[in-house]
Amino acid sequence: MGEQPQRIWYASYGSNMHLTRLNHYIAGGRPPGAGRTYPGCRDRTPPSRSVALTLPGQVYFATESAVWTGGRAFYDAGADGVAWGVAHLVTAEQFSDIVAQEMYRDPGVGADLDLTAVLADGRFEWGPGRYETLVRAGVLDGVPVLTFTAPWRMADVTLRQPSADYLRHLADGLRASAAWSVEAIAEYLATRPGALGHWTPAAVAALIDEEDGSRE
Repeated sequence: MGEQPQRIWYASYGSNMHLTRLNHYIAGGRPPGAGRTYPGCRDRTPPSRSVALTLPGQVYFATESAVWTGGRAFYDAGADGVAWGVAHLVTAEQFSDIVAQEMYRDPGVGADLDLTAVLADGRFEWGPGRYETLVRAGVLDGVPVLTFTAPWRMADVTLRQPSADYLRHLADGLRASAAWSVEAIAEYLATRPGALGHWTPAAVAALIDEEDGSRE
């Protein structure tokens, strides 16, 4: 194993954009509506910072989410476009534990992720699973930005419409970053492959309005 960085920006483009949900991966517990309880990271310290960012590539919806139903978000770094996300500053060990939990593995069982290959080559397929391909998406404040996605390309998979609950949650995560307006978020989510043609910006904006109404 080569020299490993102590800290990583974990760039989320899906449900973990929302810090409250990510905290279940870090501290353990069951998110609202989820069908499983996460064991949490070995180090349960919250991210030291969370910032909005954009990544080269495309977020799209495919496969079937057991939690949300409908398509779930994936990231294709080689596709044309700009992906929006939220980067959380965590330790390399925490990043390893988050990836493990995404693939229904127990954190800390076996060796931590060796980040040497992804840092050197920009991409590393840890396994064949839907979130086992690591991608280096840049550097922020001298710290590497990493994310994970599926091994396939967007063009190689059948797109699938995301559910209302999932889109509402993604919108909530993007809004919490305070980087984009409601109108911009609705336009962005409605035009991602998989959502495009099934959702309109107005319909996504209505989901956000419903969420706001439920908090009043």
